[in-house]
Amino acid sequence: MCTTILTPPIMCIGGGASGRIADVLIQLNLRRPLIICGPVIIKYGYLERITLPLDHAGLTYGIFSDVPADPTDATVAAASQALQQQDYDCIIGLGGGSPMDTAKMVSLIGPAGGTVRDFAVPQDNASPGLPIIAIPTTAGTGSEATRVSIITDARNDEKLLCLGRAFMPSAALIDYELTLTMPFRLTADTGIDSLTHAIEAYVSRKASQYSDGLALAAMKSLFENIRTACFEPDNVSAREAMMLGSTQAGMAFSNASVALVHGMSRPLGAHFQVPHGLSNAMLLPAVTAFSVPFAMRRYADCARQMGVVPAGTNDTVATRILIEELRRLNEDLKVPSPQQFGIHESDYTTLLPTMAEQALASGSPANNPVVPDIDEIIELYETVFHSSTNVTAPIRSRVAQAL
Repeated sequence: MCTTILTPPIMCIGGGASGRIADVLIQLNLRRPLIICGPVIIKYGYLERITLPLDHAGLTYGIFSDVPADPTDATVAAASQALQQQDYDCIIGLGGGSPMDTAKMVSLIGPAGGTVRDFAVPQDNASPGLPIIAIPTTAGTGSEATRVSIITDARNDEKLLCLGRAFMPSAALIDYELTLTMPFRLTADTGIDSLTHAIEAYVSRKASQYSDGLALAAMKSLFENIRTACFEPDNVSAREAMMLGSTQAGMAFSNASVALVHGMSRPLGAHFQVPHGLSNAMLLPAVTAFSVPFAMRRYADCARQMGVVPAGTNDTVATRILIEELRRLNEDLKVPSPQQFGIHESDYTTLLPTMAEQALASGSPANNPVVPDIDEIIELYETVFHSSTNVTAPIRSRVAQAL
């Protein structure tokens, strides 16, 4: 089987990589970037780490710094207007997944017009817009190395998945030093997000030998270092390992796709403003338990690679311990259930059919080892609501049998 691989043509990885921004732009024959970021980037001084090299190189630039934690089509429209006010020749996405995904979408909509929904799946966005330079400040989304952009349609609270090589950055500057000020909650949530990318890429129906190698390397680095990064935030080795693992996981899922966890995560975030990494963390143990019987060897490989069982452990024992360890990770990192997050049960219950339909429509569940139906997705949502670590689902389906 032939596999087509997409990665950024230029990747600068390591401490201080963000300071290479002017050199990279000149290498790409680019001179006038629009920087897209959020307010927190200015607060922590990360914006200045980018603008100073640009100033020293005599490059002109603009700044759009109004990207919220959950960007919508309105965010993209506002940033696109900023792009049109000057003769910019590229876009720098600086921050977590939100600024980078916004930058990707603006690179198409800014010059050509249209709406975010015009570019959503099943649309294959093959023709690139303006070049994108991605500079992540979190070890989480891996967006710096993916052909993916996710933006919320504010009219119906639906997170739109947009795919295609047009969204692959022309360059990625991966500087772990930009993650040293990440607080506990953000470190935990983005870290589990990355771990989810790695696991789902490995068990995806679209997995390949190329994506497998990246996914396995990523899950090892991420699982071995996430607790240290959370509880010892100044630990440089852990931060560096998390950043590299995040990028490897991003490259893995960009070429193999994510699966059911992400499909269910997006509606949970869109309707109840649960941060993306946190919603993945809420879902990962239960969805893994549901999916394990249909890809037991693959999930057992994950357990062995993450070091939660010895290499020779049989698949049945390995997968059981994998699920236990994912629940324990959530406990250790204080991942709340949707109920503990503050979501009212009546609101949650009312939206279950809509969320289940949106999850399936996203396309990601089709890559899962087993593709659930609407009722099974609803049951998984119900199971996760009260506790992501203490499963109490009624015995009525293969969901309950798995959990």
